[in-house]
Amino acid sequence: MHINLEDINNYIHEHMPLTKALGAKIRGYDGEKVVISAPLAPNLNHRDTAFGGSLSAFGVLSGWALLFIKLKEENITCRLVIQKSSFDFKNPIPDDFTTICHSPDTQTWCKFIKTLKRHGKARISVTSEVISPKSGLGGTHQGVYVALILDDKG
Repeated sequence: MHINLEDINNYIHEHMPLTKALGAKIRGYDGEKVVISAPLAPNLNHRDTAFGGSLSAFGVLSGWALLFIKLKEENITCRLVIQKSSFDFKNPIPDDFTTICHSPDTQTWCKFIKTLKRHGKARISVTSEVISPKSGLGGTHQGVYVALILDDKG
């Protein structure tokens, strides 16, 4: 299945308006990772670096986007939500930044899909990194996401 990133960007901007305000743009997906870019200006804090809340939001978004796209590839329609989120701040980010979320290993993914199809509900953990050209690793996000198969009532 071909994934149109423009459609995914339009979807997140329409259904999660904060993503548009923060300048989030999914730049790439290769089956193994999703890459989201962010401009510094709408994410600025009082120290002229990226606001911690923005970094955390991008961590959550990148995990969600990766799983959303991968579930689309599996032709599974479901509700996908964050259940648990933590962000480990490493370095201040003084410039535009990128968030990258890598796919879980094949065994973990297959178990997640099998559980989702069998029980209508499954959870999975993914890790994202926020990276800046000037400061390197800005932080790491760990998120647990829950997928729920939608019934006819939604």
